[in-house]
Amino acid sequence: MAESMLKDETLKALIEAIIYVSPEPVTLDMLANALEGESRDRIKGSLYGLLNDYAWPQHGIQIRPVAGGWKFSSKAEHHEVLRGFVKSLKPPIRLSKPALEALSVIAYRQPVTVPEINEIRGVDCGGVIHTLLERKLVVTAGRKNVVGRPILYRTSRDFLIHFGLRDLSELPSLREFEEMARHALGSDVLPQGEPSEGLDPSLEPASAQAVATEPAGTVANTSDGDVASKVDGSPVREPEPARETDQAPEKP
Repeated sequence: MAESMLKDETLKALIEAIIYVSPEPVTLDMLANALEGESRDRIKGSLYGLLNDYAWPQHGIQIRPVAGGWKFSSKAEHHEVLRGFVKSLKPPIRLSKPALEALSVIAYRQPVTVPEINEIRGVDCGGVIHTLLERKLVVTAGRKNVVGRPILYRTSRDFLIHFGLRDLSELPSLREFEEMARHALGSDVLPQGEPSEGLDPSLEPASAQAVATEPAGTVANTSDGDVASKVDGSPVREPEPARETDQAPEKP
């Protein structure tokens, strides 16, 4: 950026957005690095202008100093109402590595049967398919017209909501999908930057098809970190659901 090329309102808006998206308190050094070309004094002036803006009672959130930086949080006078609201939300969806691998196969090969998923992954996936159905990330899509007429599975409307996709044509690469899943579904079991074992890296996104029309579930898509930063720094945590295995085969 050229020096002082940003308008005052634009600079303030950028500082506000940076603090909002950051998972940790934002320091003046971090702001200066992100807003290269702007003087530290001008950045500090805009930052304190934001602090004053959010101090007014019509705002339910504030920017407060935390560990040498600044972070958004709710105001103390609203904590009881917010705690009750957060406790009413369903816990974030968390998937095991086998479930995430099966979901990846369904997303990129749908509609697909359990035997086809088993062949790609090399293990029986009946148990994890049941978990994905319970989490409303996949739905049935009829039966395949072959011997035995196995059930077909496809991703659901909730799947699109969790990953922020307009439709299936926006599916990213498999590696990008797994990274999205770590953030959207709280799955932290996959090594950073490495594709899942047992998945074909040549999987290509399925062509766009009609979005499911079943009513959306009431699954909370707010992570524990969001609760912590937007309530009061003390996340309300729910017990994690039992982790499923690949051992329970499905009976079509």
